[in-house]
Amino acid sequence: MPLGRLGWYARRLRAMGVSELGLRVGRAARTKAGPIAAPRWPRLAAETPWETIYTAFKEGTGRPNLFHDRDTAAMATRHAAEIPALLELAERWLDHRATFFAYPEAFLGSPIDWHRDAPSGTQWPEVPANRVDTRTAPPDPKWIWELHRLQQLPLLASAWRLTGDQRFADEALEQLDGYITANPPGMGVGWKGGFEAGMRAIAVGAAMQGLANAPGFTLDRFRSYAELLAECARRAWQERSLHSSANNHLIGELAGCVVAAMMLPELTDGPELERRALAALSVEATRQIHPDGMSVEQAFAYQIFAAELLLVPVALVTLRGERPPGAMLAALERGATFIAQMIGDGNPPPRYGDDDEGFALRLGGDVLRNPRGHIAAVAALTGNGVATGVGCLDLTADWLIGIAELPGAHHETPGSFLAPGGGLVVLRDGPRRVIFDAAPLGYRSIAAHGHADALSVTLAEGGIDLIGDPGTGSYYGHPDWRTAHRGTRAHATVAVDGVDQSVMGGPFLWTDHADATLLASDLAVGYAAASHPGYRRLADPVDHQRQVVLVPGGPLVVVDRFTATAAHEYTVSWPVHPDLELADGEPHRFSLDGHPRLTIVSRTTGTDQPFQIRGDEATALGWWSDRLEARRPSWLVGNRMTGVGTMIGVSLIWTSSTWTSTWPDPGLQFVSDADGVLVTWRDGIQHRALRLNPDHPHMGPVLDPE
Repeated sequence: MPLGRLGWYARRLRAMGVSELGLRVGRAARTKAGPIAAPRWPRLAAETPWETIYTAFKEGTGRPNLFHDRDTAAMATRHAAEIPALLELAERWLDHRATFFAYPEAFLGSPIDWHRDAPSGTQWPEVPANRVDTRTAPPDPKWIWELHRLQQLPLLASAWRLTGDQRFADEALEQLDGYITANPPGMGVGWKGGFEAGMRAIAVGAAMQGLANAPGFTLDRFRSYAELLAECARRAWQERSLHSSANNHLIGELAGCVVAAMMLPELTDGPELERRALAALSVEATRQIHPDGMSVEQAFAYQIFAAELLLVPVALVTLRGERPPGAMLAALERGATFIAQMIGDGNPPPRYGDDDEGFALRLGGDVLRNPRGHIAAVAALTGNGVATGVGCLDLTADWLIGIAELPGAHHETPGSFLAPGGGLVVLRDGPRRVIFDAAPLGYRSIAAHGHADALSVTLAEGGIDLIGDPGTGSYYGHPDWRTAHRGTRAHATVAVDGVDQSVMGGPFLWTDHADATLLASDLAVGYAAASHPGYRRLADPVDHQRQVVLVPGGPLVVVDRFTATAAHEYTVSWPVHPDLELADGEPHRFSLDGHPRLTIVSRTTGTDQPFQIRGDEATALGWWSDRLEARRPSWLVGNRMTGVGTMIGVSLIWTSSTWTSTWPDPGLQFVSDADGVLVTWRDGIQHRALRLNPDHPHMGPVLDPE
């Protein structure tokens, strides 16, 4: 075993408690004793004759009607703009062509080779799943897992239902037959872990109902598919993620159990599995969605993914004519309100934490899941007017909830708000949206999907992230990208002595957490202050405090104070959108489509060294990732300062909506004394002054013209 792998195991063990360690030892022992044996519960044996179950399934009786009783002509008309994208994807699947993440389109073979990693051309071994090494194997397991989730099957069923083109139904049935033959229970990479089984259960259960009335949906096929669905549910339940791993994976595993149990209620233990899984989902909904609506994982994309996974069982319970668990509905509603508040001003969804582009259920042609479709579905279920005002029903939403009209909308323009549980402060002024991260690193001891971005500040205006998060980059395909895109230097915050605020223990593991603390906020004046302890671990400890003021009609003011004894290097970074062109190096001035758009100017109490990085291969800095496993060059600019003892850095950021001339000539100055920090600048011909007191951040800013 390589030393690196041994080291990872040692670090991962330190993130576990005693009870988790006992659980994992027990699972490992059972797996070694019977590597491909089916878990014992729930059981497949049907107490009702299969012919009777088959008939009830085809007629949609006794189970939620996800595809039954839909006016497909009305849906096709209502979503006419979405149909071409759906059919384009479906046609590609007819040709066994697939694109996952940003990898090139791949031909999967005819018949599909379920064990071939197309990007690398290598084969995954057809051995018991517990012997498949996904941690150090050369291929990217994310790609093959995406194939094994079978999410193309409900997509093909949707295309068949909407068009009547039998090719789509026949292809889905043949692919499912081929998958079952090539992937016996417990064998191969597709059975690695309960999460993949749970995700596959959602896709297979939905596809079975979508294809139930297809000419090729025979009794023999139905029984074969039911056996696969039950097997997925068994493994999702028995191998579900617990303790430090109980994040969105646990929600996906439980959701897969609910789908299987609801689609096949006649199976022995089906009702009990549904009851247990819904009860556990209710607990996780409360745990994983803060009271303020923000996800505990500190990753916006995973918030959408986890919410979609919660929405599927909620929608199925509703379609069965029952009221879903209140805790799940409440979590969906507060999450939808949070999402609507984030994107309701027309700016893009925020980009903090990881994004693996996950879908709970693919029923439309979207390449990436649209959060507006999700919050519209939640609004239709809950009557949430805030979500209604921002949401837009799409194909996936209408299949899930039935063709529904949204309730009355609240059309207020979102303002500034605080998410105290999640640790975000959102400040708005006109078209500008500033997000200040005063949050924990991530969820539980491993914080798998968090980034070392404490006290980061991003700025969106006019539908674009002028200063933003660099994105995820990679999970497995490019380890150097993974390290850089999670690290502090790539984010709009400050790195001390070139090291990260938090300590990486592996690609999805943090061993030291720089959890930020919100010190003060005043939304009425556009102010927030926070600090984090991440650099107290240095030989000479450093405390970092950041104060942010969004001046109405003026600049965004960011004041950093570093308290230390010895000399340190402080690197203040600003990652800007790749479409912005650097027009001048100091101040950092950027244009967009030939028009001045952004100016960043900085001053410090120490020695200044402005920098500009773009597309640097050696450090993997100066890159922007819009899709997993892809990146493009972008400017990372800022200022390095060195000095001894307490240091102050001031940055002023203007956008084109906040200056009157072609480029602002700020004349930034500041002084630090016993009364705090006094920042002065020019606003046209007027001089402005802002005073902040780092020792008493709760006092807030004092802004006066000079």
